[in-house]
Amino acid sequence: MEQQETYIDTSIKLSKETTDKIGFISFIVPEFASGYKMNMQKAYLYLKQYGGIDYLNKHWWALHTDNPYWVMRSMAKVCRNNGGYL
Repeated sequence: MEQQETYIDTSIKLSKETTDKIGFISFIVPEFASGYKMNMQKAYLYLKQYGGIDYLNKHWWALHTDNPYWVMRSMAKVCRNNGGYL
């Protein structure tokens, strides 16, 4: 059986804003998971289903300057307003 090689295109350059946004979201989702006693996958799916990820994408610039506790509370409130249970 022949193995297929995987290549990553390293020629793609992301803007500083995009890398900062990815970094913030990559930081805050695990914080949310830990704060609300969820595993990472469940936290991400919950945030995706109830609008938390959309909220992060839209408002990340303002949120990244706030205390992570308040960011998680804001995300939970957005999700609750969209039918979430937290």
